This record gives sequence, C-alpha cells and structure tokens, in this order.
Amino acid sequence: MMKRRAFISLLGGAAAAWPLAARAQQGGRMRRIGMLMNLAADDPQSTARVTAFAQGLQELGWTVGRNLQIDTRWAAADADLFRRYAAELVAAAPDVVLASTLLAVAPLQQVSRTVPIVFVNVIDPVGGGYVASLARPGGNATGFLLYEYSISGKWLELLKQIAPHVTRVAVLRDPAMTAGIGQFAAIQTVAPLFGVELSPVDVRDVAEIERGVVAIARESNGGLIVTGSPAQGVHRKLILTLAARHQLPAVYPWRYMAADGGLISYGPDILDQYRRASGYVDRILRGEKPADPPVQAPTKYELVINLKTAKALGLTVPDSLLARADEVIE
Repeated sequence: MMKRRAFISLLGGAAAAWPLAARAQQGGRMRRIGMLMNLAADDPQSTARVTAFAQGLQELGWTVGRNLQIDTRWAAADADLFRRYAAELVAAAPDVVLASTLLAVAPLQQVSRTVPIVFVNVIDPVGGGYVASLARPGGNATGFLLYEYSISGKWLELLKQIAPHVTRVAVLRDPAMTAGIGQFAAIQTVAPLFGVELSPVDVRDVAEIERGVVAIARESNGGLIVTGSPAQGVHRKLILTLAARHQLPAVYPWRYMAADGGLISYGPDILDQYRRASGYVDRILRGEKPADPPVQAPTKYELVINLKTAKALGLTVPDSLLARADEVIE
C-alpha cells in the first residue's frame, strides 16, 4: 500500500496536502500535532473525522500555518503501517499525537512512553495496558473510551427485536485484538437468553469475511452482528454488500453503516469523540500532562434504523423499536 500523508487545513476543515516548505512559522511558537488514523485517506469517514477534530481546534484558537502544524498518517487497519507510521510520527518530535483505535496506541507506546497521546475509539484501555485506570491514566496517554463490552449484548437484543426469527448469528470480530475477543464473549454471555447459536467470523481479510457470511447464509434463520474494529471499518462496504446479497438481517456499531444501507445500528457518536479530543489536545498543548485528565466514556449513543433495508428483507419493525430510534432512514 502506498504511504499517504495529509495535513489539515483548519480554516477549510478538511484534510489536504501540506508541503513541507509551507510549515514555516507565521508568528508565535509553532506547535506540532501528529495524527495516526485507522482508515484510508480517501475514506469519506476520514474527512468527516478530521474535520470534526480540526473545527474543535480552531474554536480553541489553533490555526495551521500560524501556530499549529499537523502531520497525519493513514494506516487503513494495516498493523505494519501502524508500526511504521508510529515511528515516523514520534521521530518528528510532536507535542502530542492523536491516536485512532488501539492499533494506533499500542505501537506509539512501544516507540515512546513520553510523547503525549490522546486516543479515540479505544475499547478497554485499562485491559490493554495503555492506561493505569480510567480515572487516573498515569502515563503518557489519555482519551476517549469507545464503549463498554456490555454494549455488545445489546446488539444481539436489537437483532432479535427487529428479526425475531433469527436463531443463528455470525459475529464479525477481529480475534487479533483483545477487544475483538471481549466483544464476542459479551455476546456469548447473553446468547442463551435469546435462543441463539453464535459463529465467530474473523474480519482480518476479505476471504475470511466472505467465507463466514456465505456459511451463515446457507443456514436457515441466519443473521449478522458486526462488532467494532479497525478492520471492520475498512471492509464495511464488503460487509454491507454481502448482508444485502444474502438477505441477512444485521446490526452494526456505527450510524454511518445504517446510513449506507445497513439494517440497524447502535453505538456512540464517533464524530463527537474527535470533537471532544480537540479539547484534550488543547489542554496538553497548554501544559497539562496526559497522566492527569481522566479517560472519558461516550456521552452520545445513537440507535438508527433503515426502514428501506427492513422492507427489502421483509421485516416489520416493531413500533416500540421505532419509538426508541434516534434516527429512522426511509
């Protein structure tokens, strides 16, 4: 994969190429931010996330070219790229690094335990060893918790509510991540309550995903649960296409997946995490240590239902579920 670099224009609110020659200070001390992102540079979600972060920084008085320089790497869920880009960013001596997902935090901390890190979209940072505790991180990293494992059981509950006939469920997860194992375990805990048999499907590459979805589609009364992981984000178009092709009811963790044709989603507001992260980055740039600010839990969860997809699957969405939805796509 070609290495991609992007620099953020806070005035425009979007990722754009920023030549090295244009980094000259324009008065005042130039501060340096690194960003290690889990998606590809050309992913529409990348633009939305970078824009949310950039707008937050601008509101706090930071402008690229005047008092701020931002260097971004896009790893596209590739572990080798995460390691390479982590080393590059740390070598550039940033004042702080924004790390998206645990796949970014781990290699950054392997390279340096002193460069401040603000993370987003991370599940179980204590269990992963990135912070000492949520209340007192204690090291060089703090940030924003994606969600607790317990939300995974909620996905199965929602799937059964919108598709009561489902008795076999393929759970798409990344087994290379402790979070992937933890999310699957949480679903396993509640599966007997709903009379559901689970099958784990790895999402590390396209072939694994296709095999797993086709296998559950061959069974009667099948469904899908897509757990949160960097690989899932990169392969989401394939997952959505396979679910539609095989007429499988599926629940997703992010609103944008329901907006792109998924049946139902429930999870935190991802863009809100990037907006809030700008506040932590600002505090660190102004002298606060990352060991002190607590790791924060999500403040916004969204339940989104795609009625068009429900109709295509022959499903009637219960009024009680529609009443609880934050958004209904028709």
